[in-house]
Amino acid sequence: MNSIVRVKNVYKSFGGNHVLSGASISFEQGKITAIIGQSGTGKSVLIKSIIGILVPESGEIYFRDRELLSAPEAVQDEARRHFGYLFQDSALFDSMTVEENIAFPLIETLHMRDRNEIRAIVREKLEWIGLPGIENTFPAELSGGMRKRVGVARTLALQPEILLFDEPTTGLDPVLAESINDLIVKVNREFDITCILITHDIQATFRISDYIGFLYNGRIEAEGTPESLGDTEHPILRRFISNSFVEREVEGCRDT
Repeated sequence: MNSIVRVKNVYKSFGGNHVLSGASISFEQGKITAIIGQSGTGKSVLIKSIIGILVPESGEIYFRDRELLSAPEAVQDEARRHFGYLFQDSALFDSMTVEENIAFPLIETLHMRDRNEIRAIVREKLEWIGLPGIENTFPAELSGGMRKRVGVARTLALQPEILLFDEPTTGLDPVLAESINDLIVKVNREFDITCILITHDIQATFRISDYIGFLYNGRIEAEGTPESLGDTEHPILRRFISNSFVEREVEGCRDT
């Protein structure tokens, strides 16, 4: 496996709550890897530790074979410029237009000053996500799915090598959720971006992912391709997958 990111034996606690207890997994370059698990098992904590939002008590996190947690802060900052992160709620600035939201990291992170160049990038990304002409719209005027797409556009403007998605389809109806999952595949295929996502959408996970890790009891208890995990002998994972598919079928019946 050609790993671009590796997590090794990571521990993270909040008070007496041991959320990660030796979590380890590798993420292959150019692939889509999903982390699944029950609510409250630490999926968000794991990817926030990878991106540097949270700092584990112990363990190792590698980017291109360079260990980050023990590295100088300047080295960590440089490495994590290769990462993009899409928050669950997209985290758009309500007081800014769509154009200003997408331009913000270009100005603040890349220190771009040419307004024409910035506008050209904004237009290009909006075209790519299928929302041309909304530059002057405010986030409150957008649907949930549109806000997710604008969040993706803002992240793509920085040209990350790795893009982490935190529950990208939460709060969306099945049709919009499928469109966001398809957008993740498009990001991965057209830009060759390594995608890491955590999600409760198990059916979509098995459809779009190249690799899946199952987080349970603070550790990656099972991992593999969708095909291999579909035949897993792990009793908790088998029940989790089975229940998730049954819930989706029930929701589908309700929709009809």
